[in-house]
Amino acid sequence: MTDELAPDLAGLQAETEAALAAAGDLRALDAVRVATLGKNGSLTGLLKGLGAVPAEQRKERGAAVNRLKGVLEGAIEARRTELDAAALEARLLAERMDVSLPPRPFPPAGPDAGAIHPIARTVEEIVAIFATMGLSVAEGPDVEGDWFNFGALNIPDHHPARQDHDTFYLPAGADGRRPVLRTHTSPVQIRTMLSQEPPVRVIVPGRTYRADHDATHSPMFHQVEGLVIDRGITLGHLKGCLIDFLRAFFDIRDLPVRFRASYFPFTEPSMEVDIGWNRRTGELGKGGDWLEILGSGMVHPRVLANCGIDPREWQGFAFGMGIERITMLKHGIPDLRPFYDSDIRWLRHYGASVLAPANLAEGV
Repeated sequence: MTDELAPDLAGLQAETEAALAAAGDLRALDAVRVATLGKNGSLTGLLKGLGAVPAEQRKERGAAVNRLKGVLEGAIEARRTELDAAALEARLLAERMDVSLPPRPFPPAGPDAGAIHPIARTVEEIVAIFATMGLSVAEGPDVEGDWFNFGALNIPDHHPARQDHDTFYLPAGADGRRPVLRTHTSPVQIRTMLSQEPPVRVIVPGRTYRADHDATHSPMFHQVEGLVIDRGITLGHLKGCLIDFLRAFFDIRDLPVRFRASYFPFTEPSMEVDIGWNRRTGELGKGGDWLEILGSGMVHPRVLANCGIDPREWQGFAFGMGIERITMLKHGIPDLRPFYDSDIRWLRHYGASVLAPANLAEGV
């Protein structure tokens, strides 16, 4: 305040600033604020007392009191900012963690030992098996553009997968187009073909999203897709690849595998793949029944052309399957929902030991 400030106002300012400096936390700060600016605060009392000031002095006195009020409010907020920063710094120091520690430390022996989640173990097994066939892992974003998720894959505008009741859309961007939570991991196939020259040999495990929820469906689930592009690729290569994978994954050497004609916009010809099982007992590889397990086909020439690959020179095959689905079949899990319930008893029962890495590749 200036030298023209009345002695009582100057004293109030000095007293308040000293109290603010002494306030060591937000509770003490709030006590100073209430004592000064509260309903019965000292500055509030000065404002209420303006009516008793002579008329010729009231205007100047009121202006001085209001100026002091603005100064003190600013000082209180400045001190609040300092205390907030100090509190945050103290919290960060108290909650510091060493991010260099391994995410899955070796567990202690006994009932509290940790385990690898069944989905994570299935992904490890899938990667191990396809690695022996020369396929590497490719990854991509969960939030995709319409062209990557639908257009480049030859999915028409009227396809049901594009409808709001099937797909999760995000608010439109500056270009007016709505991003989408990817409905399959196929956009990563597109990104891979755009980013590297053929030949291409990849598998794409990852999260996918669809508006569906029951005992066998979840709004978020996991898929793995495969893509092989090279010269001279035929359906024979596709069949050999999938038969070897399924027999190795389910550990059934003579597992019956059947290919049925089907339709997918991004493959031509397209095939559903079934495995033999017993409908009555649920046993895989036995009985005369068939169970659909995945979709596959030869990459549509239009998809190759969309990615700048000449379909007259290069051919390829693709396939895709639900990771939860094949995990449920392998381990006899009847319901999808416990995968995400975080029930420690369920996880201990179906989880895999962290000391037993996947080595199914030896069976291929």
